Amino acid sequence: MGLSPMVWGPLGQVYGRRWTQIVSAVLFFAFSIGTALAPNLVSFFIFRVLTAFQGTSFLIVGASCIGDIYRPTERATALGWFLSGTLIGPAFGPFIGGIIVTFRTWRDIFWLQTALAGVGTALVFFLLPETIHHKRSAELAGLKTAEKVHKLWQWTNPWRVVRLYRYPNLLIVGLASSSLVWNMYSLLTPIRYVLNPRFHLTSPIQSGLFYIAPGCGYLLGTFFGGRWADYVVKKYIRKRGQRVSEDRLRSCLVAMGVVIPGCMLVYGWSIEKEKGGIPLPVIVMFLQGVAQLFCFPSLNTYCLDVMQGRSSEVVAGNYMIRYLFAALGTATCLPAIEAIGVGWFSTISAGFLVISTLLTYATSVYGRGWRETIDEDRQEKKVRHAHRDAEK
Repeated sequence: MGLSPMVWGPLGQVYGRRWTQIVSAVLFFAFSIGTALAPNLVSFFIFRVLTAFQGTSFLIVGASCIGDIYRPTERATALGWFLSGTLIGPAFGPFIGGIIVTFRTWRDIFWLQTALAGVGTALVFFLLPETIHHKRSAELAGLKTAEKVHKLWQWTNPWRVVRLYRYPNLLIVGLASSSLVWNMYSLLTPIRYVLNPRFHLTSPIQSGLFYIAPGCGYLLGTFFGGRWADYVVKKYIRKRGQRVSEDRLRSCLVAMGVVIPGCMLVYGWSIEKEKGGIPLPVIVMFLQGVAQLFCFPSLNTYCLDVMQGRSSEVVAGNYMIRYLFAALGTATCLPAIEAIGVGWFSTISAGFLVISTLLTYATSVYGRGWRETIDEDRQEKKVRHAHRDAEK
C-alpha cells in the first residue's frame, strides 16, 4: 500500500480516472478470490500483497475524482464522506472478522471481501463516468512508437511522485497525515493484545466490540469534519478576498494537536495504570475517531487544491508516505508496547501528533511563500536551459 501510489497516481493522470479504477477493481476482485483460496501461508501473503497494491487505487484515484467534480469550497465535505469508508472499514472490519472467526472459518472473511469487491467493480463499471478534464494519453496521437514510450515513461515514472517532496509544504502535510495514520493503526492493531488481559476478555467477539467505538466516532465525524474544513476556507476567502490553499489547514489544528493527543494519553495511561474501567477507553477511542474526521478531509483536500494539474500525483505522494508510516506503526506497536508499556507508547504517538500540528501551522502561515519560491526557481532553470539550447 505504501509503494503502489507511485504507480496509480501517474496512471490516473495519463489514462483517466474511469479505466484506472476499473482495472484495479477487477484485479482487486481476482486477488481477493486468490486470498480466500490460498493453500498455504506463502500464497496467502502473496495474494494479500497483490490486493493491497490494487486497493490504494480507489483511495488515490477516487479522491482525484472528487477533486475533478467539486468546487474547492465544497471538496472537503464530499471528501469527508469518501474518507469515512476508508476509516470505518479498518474499525469495523476486525469486529466483523471477530464474529466470523468465532463461528466460521477465516476464509469466509475473504469471501466477504470478494463479494464486496465484486459489488464495487460493478458499481465502478456501470456508474463511474470519466471525470478528468484532460487525459494526457490524448497527446500520444500521431507519435512514433519510440516517442510514445518515451512520453509514457516521463508521465508514469514513479519518481515523479517522490520528487514532489521537494516542496516543504507537501512533505509536512504528508508527515501530518502519517502521524494520524500511525496513531490509528497503532491504536487499532493491538486492541486485543492490550485490552483482553486488562479486562479479562476471552473471545474475539468480546475484544472486537471495542472496535465499534472508534468506528462510530469516524461515522459521526463524517457529518461535520468536511463541512468544518469548507467553512474555514470560506471564512478566509471573505477575510482575504481570495482563496489560499494553505488556509484550509487551519481547520485541523485543534483536533490534531489537542484532541487526538489528549485522547491517546488518557487511553494509554488509563490502560497502563488500570484506571477508569471499560467506559474510559471506549469514550476516548470514540472522541479520537470523531477528531480524525476533522483532520483527514482538511489534509486530503489540501492535496487536491494545492497543485490542481497534478492532484492525482500529489494525493498519491501523500498516501505513499502515510502508508509507509502505517506499516511501521503496525509492525512496531506490539514490540514497543511489550518493551515500554502502552502508556509510554501512547505518549510517543501523542508527541508525533503535536510536532506534526506545529509544522502544519507553519505551513498554513508560510506554505504559499515556499511554493512560490520553488516554482520561481524551477521557472528560472527552464529559462536558462532554453537559452543554452538556443545557443547550441
